[in-house]
Amino acid sequence: MTDESTADTAAEAGRDFIRDIVAADLESGKHKSVVTRFPPEPNGYLHLGHAKSICLNFGVAAEFGGRCNLRFDDTNPTKEEQEYIDAIQRDVRWLGFEWGEGNLHFASDYFEQLYDWAVHLIRAGKAYVDDQSPEEMRIARGTLTEPGKNSPFRDRSVDENIDLFARMRAGEFPNGARVLRAKIDMASGNINLRDPVIYRILHAHHPRTGEAWKIYPSYDFAHGQSDAIEHVTHSICTLEFEDHRPLYDWCLDNLPVPSRPHQYEFARLNMTYTLLSKRVLTELVRGGYVSGWDDPRMPTLAGLQRRGIPAEALREFVKRIGVAKANSTVDLSMFDFAVRETLNRTAQRRMAVLRPLKVVIENYPEGQVEQLDAVNHPDDASLGNRQIPFSRELYIEHEDFMEEPPKKFFRMAPGREVRLRYGYFITCKDVVKNDKGEVVELRCTYDPETRGGNAPDGRKVKATIHWVSAQHAVQAEVRVYEQLFATPTPEAANFASQINPNSLEVSTGAMLEPSLASDTFDGAIQFERQGYFCRDKDFAPGKPVFNRTVGLRDSYAKLA
Repeated sequence: MTDESTADTAAEAGRDFIRDIVAADLESGKHKSVVTRFPPEPNGYLHLGHAKSICLNFGVAAEFGGRCNLRFDDTNPTKEEQEYIDAIQRDVRWLGFEWGEGNLHFASDYFEQLYDWAVHLIRAGKAYVDDQSPEEMRIARGTLTEPGKNSPFRDRSVDENIDLFARMRAGEFPNGARVLRAKIDMASGNINLRDPVIYRILHAHHPRTGEAWKIYPSYDFAHGQSDAIEHVTHSICTLEFEDHRPLYDWCLDNLPVPSRPHQYEFARLNMTYTLLSKRVLTELVRGGYVSGWDDPRMPTLAGLQRRGIPAEALREFVKRIGVAKANSTVDLSMFDFAVRETLNRTAQRRMAVLRPLKVVIENYPEGQVEQLDAVNHPDDASLGNRQIPFSRELYIEHEDFMEEPPKKFFRMAPGREVRLRYGYFITCKDVVKNDKGEVVELRCTYDPETRGGNAPDGRKVKATIHWVSAQHAVQAEVRVYEQLFATPTPEAANFASQINPNSLEVSTGAMLEPSLASDTFDGAIQFERQGYFCRDKDFAPGKPVFNRTVGLRDSYAKLA
């Protein structure tokens, strides 16, 4: 790719400071090609914040004709599982990205090389085995205003350190008995440089290496060296790693690495009504606050998929919020807007009644059934039309009727005429109630001259309501989801007390038009006047289950 075409491609994608850096590096000849990486730890499912990183790392590589590696940071076997490795690969692909043949890596691929480099530091007098307890090391580390204190084991001989480190690897010592620390500067103003731990003892089964290793590198030690092995040019991290960059550089400066990557930091994604802490997400699952990692209320990519969020909408959302150097919080309504915009363009229309109220059209012939023509999408004729049955008994939405309506309520009321979508004008003549005084049925009449929704005499009605034929309706379970937390700024420390009690409303008696009964209908759907919905994985023949993806309007603005 030429310099001109590279610059043009980046400009088309939308520029930010990361892309400006990459473009400048290519133009100056600092790098001939771009290599990025997305390095998740396989100890949970990916979430919205990861989506921003995925889009940035894979997007930059694609826009500048380079490659992006998918590399698992599998350096903590006590928390890692094959389930998470599989889910992460699945989610990256769902989001629309591929790492390509030969570009899937694991930090565990480099364990032998990382061990050798740790020995290199020991031989150079730049690493030592420390016998202090974790608490003793914490106290000796100092504070932001006080320097740390040297470990009493800091001046061990090279030979003793080599011997102890080899015995650590052989599994002679229990967890926590010893660590390997880099020898840097206990008085450094950056606490990350105060002799950080680069290896610890962990007697645990590793998903890929089994029982072969008894010691594991820290993320700070494995990160930069793995980048160097893979010839990564631009190591893009979130801002919390900015203070770790001097350690990243120190390791590269003091080891015979094959390349010299550079770390860049960008602001992570924060969003209202949302917590993206992996610890909180794990506790939500383990504590039974949600049904699993793919609960549609979770901000995980698996949860978003199950809720029916299109990958296209998520990519567009990430593009709109941009890449910045300063942390900020995005309003949830901005995310919902991107979802609605995509679904409005792609979702077919159907009619569904979530809280059914029976309507009997008394002057409609008993036993008669008509097939009315309905469009599948008002703005996309290529999606065609469908037939929906109309009969004497219908269901409408309970909230579309009021016995004593306020001034601006234009829907069904006693004596009022309204339009049935694709159908006829009907007028409510009588209201039937149960013993509790609750409205259970409406008795109506229809004007047979108004089929299709228009009156020959030109009279107008102020409301059009949706409906389904009672005789043909399919009963379904419909799950209406709202945000998981009740407050715009939930706190990780108190997340359990801030969960929205109305985050899930299940309607088991919803009535749907018959076309939705098919177990092969798997696209996004707009239930007219209700919102956007998708088929849930619990859907079974004869037992339809649908999830609401997002409402037609911004419900969060009302809450605020």
